[in-house]
Amino acid sequence: MNMQDWSQNVASIIDYAEHIFPDVEVVTRELSGKITKSNYKNISIRARKLASALEKHGIKKEQCVGSLGLNTFRNMEMFYGISGMGAIMHTINFRLHPEQVVYLINHAENKLVFLEPVFAPLLEAIQDKCPTVDKYVLLCAKEEMPESKLKDVVSYEEFIEDGDESYVWPELDENAPCGLCYTSGTTGNPKGVLYSHKSTLLHAWAGSSANGLGLKKDDCILMVVPMFHVNGWGLPYLAPMNGIKLVLPGMGMDGAALTELIQNENVTFAFGVPTIWLGLLNYCKENNIKLESIKETIIGGSAVPYSMIKQFDEDHDVNVVQGWGMTET
Repeated sequence: MNMQDWSQNVASIIDYAEHIFPDVEVVTRELSGKITKSNYKNISIRARKLASALEKHGIKKEQCVGSLGLNTFRNMEMFYGISGMGAIMHTINFRLHPEQVVYLINHAENKLVFLEPVFAPLLEAIQDKCPTVDKYVLLCAKEEMPESKLKDVVSYEEFIEDGDESYVWPELDENAPCGLCYTSGTTGNPKGVLYSHKSTLLHAWAGSSANGLGLKKDDCILMVVPMFHVNGWGLPYLAPMNGIKLVLPGMGMDGAALTELIQNENVTFAFGVPTIWLGLLNYCKENNIKLESIKETIIGGSAVPYSMIKQFDEDHDVNVVQGWGMTET
């Protein structure tokens, strides 16, 4: 056996964060508007409970588990709980046409689908077209469960109650798949792209370097880019790897909600797309607000208008980095 001979399971990231950065916060604005604060220790413990519950439900290695999730602490737990036990985290773009969502679920042969309560009507309308799914898990507490016509549905908190927090992450092949994203800008049906444990870890390590994003453990990331966009640009892995506080806005994407999070949580780096930043900049301009804490924003999804770069620089002293990439790269 060689030194440092360990399995390249992505769950090693959150396991590391639990022991080295246990109290670093993961801040979420929930659907109700309530701010919930977790940390990497709790994320790790609950991810193990989720992994254990998935195994008890019969989920096997390399089976796809679907997620129509927002940027929240529960979705963060799923990135580790699902992939860490050997299954594949299939992030579903809820903005696609319902027929394309049907295609994604059937093509990936999802047996289990996690979803936000707000997306329950979408799944209720198409569930008869998704024969592989035998259970739906709503990403909420038991007392927050809405009335639903889904055929077999349970709350996330009830689901993980069956899990064991002492669950031990399995040894996995580094080339085994851990994530599945589908393209949304191609002709015809979306195309599936598999990410391995190895490629995901390497991506996070590359972003962690001084010549990558240059982030440090005293930074704070606002993650506006959806988690279904290429695994949230790797931020669910990069942040805990480096002990960086993570702020997740849920559905609160308007200028007022984002400004509140930036100011209250002392955000230093923000990741998002031009359309969302336009609303943020307009709100700040209308209310004479300067974003004092932010040093840099990485913007992708489409070309950044020069006027936006100029406004970030002149009004907020924020450096803009244009990101570019494809789901399959």
